[in-house]
Amino acid sequence: MTRILSGLVLIALVIGVVGFLPSWGTLALAVLLLAAAVLEYFPLAERGAPLPRTVVLFATAAVALAVGYWPGAPLEVALVAVMLVVGALAVASLRPGEDVARRVAVALFPVLYIGVPVGATVAVRDRWGAGAMFALLFTIMASDTAQYYGGRLMGRRLLAPVISPKKTVEGALSGFVAGAVALPVLGQWWLPSLPAPALALVGVTLVAAGIVGDLFESLLKRSAGVKDATALIHGHGGVLDRLDSLLFAGPVFYVFLRYAVQ
Repeated sequence: MTRILSGLVLIALVIGVVGFLPSWGTLALAVLLLAAAVLEYFPLAERGAPLPRTVVLFATAAVALAVGYWPGAPLEVALVAVMLVVGALAVASLRPGEDVARRVAVALFPVLYIGVPVGATVAVRDRWGAGAMFALLFTIMASDTAQYYGGRLMGRRLLAPVISPKKTVEGALSGFVAGAVALPVLGQWWLPSLPAPALALVGVTLVAAGIVGDLFESLLKRSAGVKDATALIHGHGGVLDRLDSLLFAGPVFYVFLRYAVQ
Protein backbone atom coordinates (compact mmCIF):
# COMPACT_ATOMS: atom_id res chain seq x y z
CA MET A 1 0.00 0.00 0.00
CA THR A 2 2.80 2.45 0.85
CA ARG A 3 4.41 1.74 -2.53
CA ILE A 4 1.15 2.65 -4.27
CA LEU A 5 0.68 5.79 -2.19
CA SER A 6 4.26 6.89 -2.86
CA GLY A 7 3.71 6.36 -6.58
CA LEU A 8 0.47 8.37 -6.56
CA VAL A 9 2.15 11.25 -4.76
CA LEU A 10 4.96 11.28 -7.33
CA ILE A 11 2.50 11.23 -10.22
CA ALA A 12 0.46 14.07 -8.71
CA LEU A 13 3.61 16.13 -8.17
CA VAL A 14 4.78 15.67 -11.75
CA ILE A 15 1.34 16.42 -13.23
CA GLY A 16 1.03 19.53 -11.07
CA VAL A 17 4.47 20.90 -11.94
CA VAL A 18 4.51 20.02 -15.64
CA GLY A 19 0.86 20.76 -16.36
CA PHE A 20 0.08 23.79 -14.22
CA LEU A 21 3.36 25.70 -13.87
CA PRO A 22 5.37 27.46 -16.58
CA SER A 23 8.39 25.65 -17.98
CA TRP A 24 10.58 27.07 -15.22
CA GLY A 25 8.67 24.82 -12.79
CA THR A 26 9.72 21.75 -14.75
CA LEU A 27 13.28 23.09 -14.79
CA ALA A 28 13.29 23.57 -11.01
CA LEU A 29 11.94 20.06 -10.39
CA ALA A 30 14.44 18.62 -12.89
CA VAL A 31 17.37 20.32 -11.17
CA LEU A 32 16.30 18.89 -7.80
CA LEU A 33 15.98 15.41 -9.26
CA LEU A 34 19.28 15.79 -11.08
CA ALA A 35 21.08 16.75 -7.87
CA ALA A 36 19.59 13.76 -6.03
CA ALA A 37 20.47 11.41 -8.89
CA VAL A 38 24.08 12.62 -9.07
CA LEU A 39 24.47 12.25 -5.29
CA GLU A 40 23.16 8.69 -5.60
CA TYR A 41 25.58 8.01 -8.43
CA PHE A 42 28.70 8.79 -6.38
CA PRO A 43 28.60 5.79 -4.00
CA LEU A 44 27.74 3.50 -6.92
CA ALA A 45 30.79 4.61 -8.88
CA GLU A 46 33.52 5.77 -6.53
CA ARG A 47 34.51 2.40 -5.01
CA GLY A 48 37.16 3.81 -2.70
CA ALA A 49 38.39 6.54 -5.06
CA PRO A 50 36.60 9.80 -4.09
CA LEU A 51 35.46 12.17 -6.84
CA PRO A 52 35.35 15.99 -6.84
CA ARG A 53 31.66 15.86 -5.98
CA THR A 54 30.85 19.57 -6.06
CA VAL A 55 32.52 20.06 -9.42
CA VAL A 56 30.82 17.01 -10.94
CA LEU A 57 27.42 18.08 -9.60
CA PHE A 58 27.67 21.62 -10.97
CA ALA A 59 29.10 20.40 -14.28
CA THR A 60 26.22 17.97 -14.73
CA ALA A 61 23.66 20.66 -13.92
CA ALA A 62 25.33 23.13 -16.30
CA VAL A 63 25.18 20.69 -19.19
CA ALA A 64 21.54 19.89 -18.41
CA LEU A 65 20.69 23.60 -18.55
CA ALA A 66 22.58 24.00 -21.82
CA VAL A 67 20.72 21.12 -23.43
CA GLY A 68 17.37 22.22 -22.05
CA TYR A 69 17.40 25.93 -22.80
CA TRP A 70 20.33 26.90 -25.00
CA PRO A 71 20.71 24.48 -27.88
CA GLY A 72 23.72 24.49 -30.16
CA ALA A 73 26.94 26.24 -29.27
CA PRO A 74 26.32 26.71 -25.52
CA LEU A 75 26.14 22.91 -25.10
CA GLU A 76 29.46 22.57 -26.87
CA VAL A 77 30.92 25.27 -24.66
CA ALA A 78 29.58 23.53 -21.55
CA LEU A 79 31.02 20.16 -22.56
CA VAL A 80 34.42 21.66 -23.37
CA ALA A 81 34.43 23.53 -20.06
CA VAL A 82 33.63 20.32 -18.18
CA MET A 83 36.48 18.51 -19.92
CA LEU A 84 38.94 21.29 -19.08
CA VAL A 85 37.89 21.54 -15.43
CA VAL A 86 37.96 17.80 -14.77
CA GLY A 87 41.23 17.47 -16.66
CA ALA A 88 42.81 20.29 -14.66
CA LEU A 89 41.64 18.72 -11.39
CA ALA A 90 43.12 15.39 -12.45
CA VAL A 91 46.48 17.00 -13.24
CA ALA A 92 46.47 18.84 -9.91
CA SER A 93 45.40 15.99 -7.64
CA LEU A 94 46.23 12.63 -9.21
CA ARG A 95 49.52 10.83 -9.61
CA PRO A 96 50.66 8.16 -12.09
CA GLY A 97 49.52 4.72 -11.07
CA GLU A 98 46.30 5.93 -9.40
CA ASP A 99 44.03 4.51 -12.13
CA VAL A 100 43.73 7.98 -13.63
CA ALA A 101 41.75 7.00 -16.72
CA ARG A 102 39.02 5.22 -14.73
CA ARG A 103 38.68 7.98 -12.14
CA VAL A 104 38.44 10.73 -14.76
CA ALA A 105 35.94 8.68 -16.78
CA VAL A 106 33.83 8.11 -13.67
CA ALA A 107 33.86 11.85 -12.94
CA LEU A 108 32.82 12.77 -16.48
CA PHE A 109 30.22 10.04 -16.95
CA PRO A 110 27.30 11.62 -15.02
CA VAL A 111 27.42 14.57 -17.42
CA LEU A 112 26.38 12.21 -20.22
CA TYR A 113 24.37 9.73 -18.17
CA ILE A 114 22.33 12.25 -16.16
CA GLY A 115 22.99 15.81 -17.38
CA VAL A 116 22.24 15.41 -21.09
CA PRO A 117 19.11 13.23 -20.62
CA VAL A 118 17.62 15.52 -17.96
CA GLY A 119 18.29 18.52 -20.20
CA ALA A 120 16.70 16.78 -23.19
CA THR A 121 13.58 15.96 -21.17
CA VAL A 122 13.30 19.55 -19.93
CA ALA A 123 13.67 20.70 -23.54
CA VAL A 124 10.65 18.58 -24.52
CA ARG A 125 8.52 20.54 -22.05
CA ASP A 126 10.02 23.91 -22.98
CA ARG A 127 9.84 23.60 -26.79
CA TRP A 128 6.84 21.37 -27.44
CA GLY A 129 4.72 21.94 -24.37
CA ALA A 130 3.37 20.00 -21.41
CA GLY A 131 1.38 17.66 -23.66
CA ALA A 132 4.48 16.34 -25.39
CA MET A 133 6.16 15.70 -22.06
CA PHE A 134 3.07 13.95 -20.71
CA ALA A 135 3.05 11.74 -23.80
CA LEU A 136 6.63 10.71 -23.02
CA LEU A 137 6.11 10.19 -19.29
CA PHE A 138 2.81 8.32 -19.57
CA THR A 139 4.18 6.04 -22.30
CA ILE A 140 7.10 5.09 -20.05
CA MET A 141 4.71 4.60 -17.11
CA ALA A 142 2.38 2.41 -19.19
CA SER A 143 5.31 0.32 -20.37
CA ASP A 144 6.79 -0.08 -16.87
CA THR A 145 3.38 -1.13 -15.51
CA ALA A 146 2.85 -3.62 -18.34
CA GLN A 147 6.33 -5.05 -17.86
CA TYR A 148 5.75 -5.51 -14.13
CA TYR A 149 2.36 -7.20 -14.35
CA GLY A 150 3.12 -9.02 -17.60
CA GLY A 151 6.23 -10.44 -16.00
CA ARG A 152 4.36 -11.50 -12.86
CA LEU A 153 1.52 -13.15 -14.77
CA MET A 154 3.34 -14.68 -17.74
CA GLY A 155 7.05 -14.42 -17.01
CA ARG A 156 8.97 -17.62 -17.70
CA ARG A 157 12.21 -16.69 -19.46
CA LEU A 158 14.66 -14.30 -17.85
CA LEU A 159 15.72 -11.37 -20.00
CA ALA A 160 19.07 -10.64 -18.33
CA PRO A 161 19.47 -13.03 -15.39
CA VAL A 162 22.95 -11.90 -14.39
CA ILE A 163 21.96 -8.22 -14.24
CA SER A 164 18.27 -8.29 -13.29
CA PRO A 165 16.94 -11.66 -12.11
CA LYS A 166 13.30 -10.47 -12.05
CA LYS A 167 13.03 -8.97 -15.54
CA THR A 168 11.54 -11.42 -18.05
CA VAL A 169 11.19 -11.67 -21.81
CA GLU A 170 7.40 -11.87 -21.46
CA GLY A 171 7.37 -8.74 -19.32
CA ALA A 172 9.47 -6.88 -21.88
CA LEU A 173 7.13 -7.94 -24.69
CA SER A 174 4.18 -6.69 -22.65
CA GLY A 175 5.99 -3.36 -22.33
CA PHE A 176 6.51 -3.16 -26.08
CA VAL A 177 2.81 -3.73 -26.71
CA ALA A 178 1.90 -1.06 -24.15
CA GLY A 179 4.31 1.45 -25.71
CA ALA A 180 3.02 0.76 -29.23
CA VAL A 181 -0.55 1.44 -28.04
CA ALA A 182 -0.02 4.19 -25.47
CA LEU A 183 1.88 6.75 -27.54
CA PRO A 184 -0.55 6.77 -30.53
CA VAL A 185 -3.51 7.06 -28.12
CA LEU A 186 -1.88 9.89 -26.17
CA GLY A 187 -0.79 11.50 -29.43
CA GLN A 188 -4.41 12.05 -30.46
CA TRP A 189 -4.54 14.82 -27.85
CA TRP A 190 -0.95 15.96 -27.45
CA LEU A 191 0.75 15.24 -30.80
CA PRO A 192 -2.12 15.39 -33.31
CA SER A 193 0.08 16.40 -36.24
CA LEU A 194 1.95 13.07 -36.17
CA PRO A 195 0.53 9.87 -37.75
CA ALA A 196 -0.37 6.98 -35.47
CA PRO A 197 1.94 4.41 -37.17
CA ALA A 198 4.94 6.68 -36.62
CA LEU A 199 3.98 7.19 -32.99
CA ALA A 200 3.58 3.44 -32.52
CA LEU A 201 7.10 2.89 -33.86
CA VAL A 202 8.46 5.62 -31.61
CA GLY A 203 6.58 4.09 -28.66
CA VAL A 204 8.32 0.76 -29.24
CA THR A 205 11.66 2.55 -29.53
CA LEU A 206 11.07 4.41 -26.27
CA VAL A 207 10.30 1.12 -24.52
CA ALA A 208 13.49 -0.45 -25.90
CA ALA A 209 15.54 2.53 -24.72
CA GLY A 210 13.83 2.43 -21.33
CA ILE A 211 14.62 -1.27 -20.88
CA VAL A 212 18.27 -0.60 -21.68
CA GLY A 213 18.26 2.26 -19.17
CA ASP A 214 16.69 0.04 -16.50
CA LEU A 215 19.20 -2.74 -17.07
CA PHE A 216 22.10 -0.30 -17.17
CA GLU A 217 21.21 1.12 -13.77
CA SER A 218 20.81 -2.43 -12.45
CA LEU A 219 24.31 -3.15 -13.74
CA LEU A 220 25.66 -0.15 -11.82
CA LYS A 221 23.93 -1.27 -8.62
CA ARG A 222 25.05 -4.89 -8.92
CA SER A 223 28.59 -3.74 -9.54
CA ALA A 224 28.38 -1.69 -6.34
CA GLY A 225 26.69 -4.53 -4.43
CA VAL A 226 23.47 -2.68 -3.56
CA LYS A 227 19.79 -3.39 -4.25
CA ASP A 228 18.57 0.22 -4.63
CA ALA A 229 20.41 3.46 -5.25
CA THR A 230 18.91 4.74 -1.97
CA ALA A 231 15.70 4.31 0.04
CA LEU A 232 14.65 7.93 -0.53
CA ILE A 233 11.26 7.07 -2.06
CA HIS A 234 9.51 4.51 0.13
CA GLY A 235 8.83 1.35 -1.85
CA HIS A 236 10.51 2.70 -4.99
CA GLY A 237 14.19 3.01 -4.09
CA GLY A 238 16.05 6.17 -5.03
CA VAL A 239 15.70 8.85 -7.68
CA LEU A 240 17.95 6.93 -10.07
CA ASP A 241 15.67 3.90 -9.65
CA ARG A 242 12.74 6.06 -10.81
CA LEU A 243 14.58 7.84 -13.61
CA ASP A 244 16.52 4.90 -15.06
CA SER A 245 14.17 4.33 -18.03
CA LEU A 246 13.62 8.04 -18.67
CA LEU A 247 17.37 8.78 -18.78
CA PHE A 248 17.61 6.69 -21.95
CA ALA A 249 14.11 7.23 -23.41
CA GLY A 250 14.00 11.02 -22.91
CA PRO A 251 16.82 11.86 -25.37
CA VAL A 252 15.30 9.49 -27.96
CA PHE A 253 11.97 11.31 -27.76
CA TYR A 254 13.70 14.69 -27.90
CA VAL A 255 15.55 13.74 -31.11
CA PHE A 256 12.32 12.43 -32.64
CA LEU A 257 10.41 15.63 -31.91
CA ARG A 258 13.27 17.81 -33.08
CA TYR A 259 13.18 16.31 -36.55
CA ALA A 260 9.50 15.28 -36.83
CA VAL A 261 7.70 18.34 -35.46
CA GLN A 262 8.15 21.68 -37.20
